[in-house]
Amino acid sequence: MKKIRIGVLGCANIAHRSVIPAILSLSEYFELVAIASRTLDKATQFAQEFGCEAIAPYDKLLQRTDIDAVYLPLPTGLHKEWINKALCAGMHVYAEKSIAFSLADAEEMVHNAKKHQVSLMEGFMFQYHSQNLKVKEMLENGAVGDVRYFTGSFGFPPFPDADNFRYDKEIGGGAIFDACGYPLRAAFFLLGDTLKVQGASVYYDQAHKSSLYGSAFLRGENGIGASISFGFDNYYQCNYQIWGSKGKLTTNKAYTPKLDQATTLTWEHDYQTEIIDCESDNHFVKAMMEFHRIIENPAFREKHFTAILQQSEALDTIAKLTR
Repeated sequence: MKKIRIGVLGCANIAHRSVIPAILSLSEYFELVAIASRTLDKATQFAQEFGCEAIAPYDKLLQRTDIDAVYLPLPTGLHKEWINKALCAGMHVYAEKSIAFSLADAEEMVHNAKKHQVSLMEGFMFQYHSQNLKVKEMLENGAVGDVRYFTGSFGFPPFPDADNFRYDKEIGGGAIFDACGYPLRAAFFLLGDTLKVQGASVYYDQAHKSSLYGSAFLRGENGIGASISFGFDNYYQCNYQIWGSKGKLTTNKAYTPKLDQATTLTWEHDYQTEIIDCESDNHFVKAMMEFHRIIENPAFREKHFTAILQQSEALDTIAKLTR
């Protein structure tokens, strides 16, 4: 097994709080080489805390010959430039969601990954959490019978800082490319590849011209439907529910459980209700393990290419339907 030498392109909060600690905990699999920022001061702050080299600006990290892979937590609007530069430099890329601002951008990224024979992965870490893997297992074992419907919601109150980058349309801000991605990815993860967006409704904030909240409906095979709701100006919701011919499964804290937080599933069947306890889990570590797996085993990369294009096409459709 090869230890992957990894660099971090950007000093976002999620990198500091969750992903870099996950990388460091997997010292058998990864070596953190360097962290890059636009300014050396910012990179130095991170590098001193995490015991690696500071680099500025971003380009200098991609010029290194001692880095195999890049973790990229930059805003979506910056992904096209920096993901493609990393891929064309022959580096594997793990990028935060949403990976692309459009289907065309995602297609370019996948093309470059295939051309340069490297991995490309989008960071929807909740797919690797034990709670959601348990749901998938239960569905496969017929816990709700035949699936009839999925509904998922992810939304939260306004950010306290009005100039938060998530409101900035120019760098890919807005609820469509942020909160929407979670229940959308969950629908694909649990219901499969046939879902297509049929309709959507989104409110755009007039001050920032970015999407603030909305909903969408998808249709799959055999009449199965999926509805999702999302937003930055909402009563907090973080859940999904699958209704079937013989039962129903409901999650709580579906997308963002804390590392020490146990979760529960509610399973309704045979006119009774069961509460299933799920242990806490570090889905950031598990996502990084999946990244290592697809670097080591190219045969597993195609699944991620397909998921990236599927997700990006759906988000692109929602955006185009509601502009």
